[in-house]
Amino acid sequence: MMKSIRRKFSLQFGLFIFAFVLLVFLGGCADFKKTFGFTSIDEDGTEAKTDLNFPAKNLLEKGMDDYNVGKYFTAIEFFQEILNRYPFSPEAPLAELKAADCSYHLERYQEALVLYDEFANRHPTNESIPYVLFQKGMSNFKQIDRVDRDTSGAAKSIEFFKQLLKSYPNSPYTNEAKARIAAASEFLADHEFFVAEYYVRAEKYDQAKVRLKYLIAKYPEKAITIQAKELLARLEAGDPPKSILTSWLPKFKLQAWPFSGQGAAENTSTD
Repeated sequence: MMKSIRRKFSLQFGLFIFAFVLLVFLGGCADFKKTFGFTSIDEDGTEAKTDLNFPAKNLLEKGMDDYNVGKYFTAIEFFQEILNRYPFSPEAPLAELKAADCSYHLERYQEALVLYDEFANRHPTNESIPYVLFQKGMSNFKQIDRVDRDTSGAAKSIEFFKQLLKSYPNSPYTNEAKARIAAASEFLADHEFFVAEYYVRAEKYDQAKVRLKYLIAKYPEKAITIQAKELLARLEAGDPPKSILTSWLPKFKLQAWPFSGQGAAENTSTD
């Protein structure tokens, strides 16, 4: 009888000790950041120790301080901490938007597009939606490469800029969006000429004619269109160039327009 009681007591005592250790361990994990802070590596490679045990407002202030001086690598950590710890706080929408902006400035354009999409889906009536549309266009525009490479960035940027102009014709980004559309369209026209020129080199003249006719119809006012008409006329006359000189190739370079319309992004409010 005594052995049974002792065995039962030992089992209960063991369970009590296990539960006590488990609670201490979990409590220690919860206080780990509070005790030791948060260590990260800045964009310049230096170690920065930052205390993330602030209310959402203070975290936002810290993040904006870093953001405003171009420390996007550390700023995004503060914004993400707000979203992790205070997802329903008044500061959360701006933290979402600025996290997307950080990714954009860090040239993580695909990541930025995902974050801008998530912001728009969560806050469809937010006053920063015109800015978000513009940034989605810019995230694609920034991925435009040489005329002999993928053109999806140019095409998608035009779609977003046109959506912005249609939905918000009087936004602060209207003139900038129109300029970007013009540049992206110029790129697409130059790409069509590049493809047509390739077909001429390969003596595939029928394919070259198709691309040139498309270019002329789609982009009648672009700079390369004059050369396209001249080349098409020679092909239709049965007098194709035997050697395409470099003077036929488009000399295309994206223009760099300054953009200063950041106001809406800094004044994000909740829905």
